[in-house]
Amino acid sequence: MKINKEFETRFAKHEEELRWLYMELYNNGSMYAELCDQMREFYQKRRTDLKARDREKSKNPKWYRNNRMLGMMLYIDNFAGNLKGVREKLDYVEECNASFIHLMPFLDTVEGKSDGGYAVADFRKVRPDLGTMEDLADLARECHDRGIDVCMDFVMNHTSDEHEWARRALAGEGEYMSRYFFYDNPQIPQEFERTVPQVFPTTAPGNFTWLPQIGHYVMTSFYPYQWDLNYANPRVFNEMMYNFLFFANQGMDIIRIDAVPYIWKELGTSCRNLKQVHTIVRMMRMIGEIVCPAVALLGEVVMEPAKVVPYFGTVEKPECHMLYNVTTMATTWHSVAVQGTKLLKQQLDIVNQLPEEYTFLNYLRCHDDIGWGLDYGTLSSWQMKEVPHKRFLNDYFTGNFPGSESRGELYNDDPVTMDARFCGTAASMCGIESAGFEGDAAKMEKAIRKDLMLHAYMFLQRGLPMIYSGDEIGQVNDYSYKEDPRKREDSRYIHRGAFRWDLAEQRKKKGTVEARIFQALHQMEELRKKEAILGPDAQVCTWDTGDDGVLGLMRKYEGKTLVGIFNFTDWEKEIYFPEPGEYQDLLEKKRLEKDRVKLPQFGFLWALK
Repeated sequence: MKINKEFETRFAKHEEELRWLYMELYNNGSMYAELCDQMREFYQKRRTDLKARDREKSKNPKWYRNNRMLGMMLYIDNFAGNLKGVREKLDYVEECNASFIHLMPFLDTVEGKSDGGYAVADFRKVRPDLGTMEDLADLARECHDRGIDVCMDFVMNHTSDEHEWARRALAGEGEYMSRYFFYDNPQIPQEFERTVPQVFPTTAPGNFTWLPQIGHYVMTSFYPYQWDLNYANPRVFNEMMYNFLFFANQGMDIIRIDAVPYIWKELGTSCRNLKQVHTIVRMMRMIGEIVCPAVALLGEVVMEPAKVVPYFGTVEKPECHMLYNVTTMATTWHSVAVQGTKLLKQQLDIVNQLPEEYTFLNYLRCHDDIGWGLDYGTLSSWQMKEVPHKRFLNDYFTGNFPGSESRGELYNDDPVTMDARFCGTAASMCGIESAGFEGDAAKMEKAIRKDLMLHAYMFLQRGLPMIYSGDEIGQVNDYSYKEDPRKREDSRYIHRGAFRWDLAEQRKKKGTVEARIFQALHQMEELRKKEAILGPDAQVCTWDTGDDGVLGLMRKYEGKTLVGIFNFTDWEKEIYFPEPGEYQDLLEKKRLEKDRVKLPQFGFLWALK
């Protein structure tokens, strides 16, 4: 094989640690040698334009941390039919100021057993109705030409039960059975069940599935048709790394690692956040830096900050480049329901005190449900007990609590534990759906203001903002999923509806709901690109507004101060600025002459000093 100095230089930088970690985990020199050979092979196959991106981004290793970074999550079929359709809609993506698009799962899966695309049947094949791998590469090229990065989901924890490995395991081939967790009697599965929590206790109870055709149990943490991979087998790790590098060579810039904490399983533990997971992610980071350094890792870790932060690794030995700020998202909606920001302020303080290298992705809504994983230790001390408080939140956001204007549906409602998650779009949660249905102009005014206030608050948080496709035009819940037998049992499809291009056209018509939301967000996004104080290098902190219903955020950079004031209540509020001085309304471009400001219900202000 041809030796390339560029590759060998990068390999030499990491080889000692990579070998040490691999051998510590697997103690298999021949498999390590195969991994290294394959890394060289993928480097050799990497296109010239992608190698040029590697060199360019290597000059600025923090390329993903800048003012213009704004993500948009979208389902290919819902957004534009197929991959070619997405290419045709890139003008709209640019109009939305999105610097990267997160393509929701698009790999081949099995109809009726896909879990929204997260049960992958073939890691080298695009779902036929969405296009081909060539279409994916073409889309990436077009995006790169426009300065847009592409993000994809990499489902590492499991495969579909119709993946080739699973089919061969079902045929009794030991080589492939060893890539999963198979047991011929219930003893070990029962031992696991004693310590491993259930992910979907209502729709998919338990962590194992009985396969009568071969007389074995197989581990299935999520759904019976998603078989957990056994990363104690080095063949599994190697093959999944080859898939990772294959996607990098299609032009993917950000690889979202799905369900990271679940990757390593060990009897007698919760099978969550085990130390071996960090070894695997650290090796994945180094493999990327050797073969395709333009690629960033985004970790999906749906847990409280104390358990999320370790997935950044350390400054010297980094793991993920970026992580989702999941808990803050859930706490934001809690703040809307209780009209109090004390818990939110406390959590933002924790995030703001972390090392600046730690980059969070902030969002109001995504493709998934909202699990109320709040800090119940703290809430309990404020007389908000876990079970009744979760019930209150779900009642509030489904519109079953007096005075609530939110609309949505429950997901995995468990009558035994009295626990459930919530589904709905940001616009419906803010009241845009109910106000439109009722034809109530005053309620619509309030709902739009609430929606914009929450987005304005998100833009001022430390980290990078993400928009869920449709939120930029205030798209509401889609109940048509109930008419589809393949979807009607999964209420998450209420916010996974087709993008309404007819409504998107309204963004250009003054006074429409779509125009008011789209144009206001566009203005915030443009300011964020231009104002350094809205970038990643600014110091961010909360400040005490003197009112629990009003959140205060402050950014400082190069002698300037940006004050954010966000009213989470149904009442008008008068708030004093935290520091004396002359302030300008950054959005309205007008001078604020007083030392205090009045905000309407769910109003906000960006004030620059």
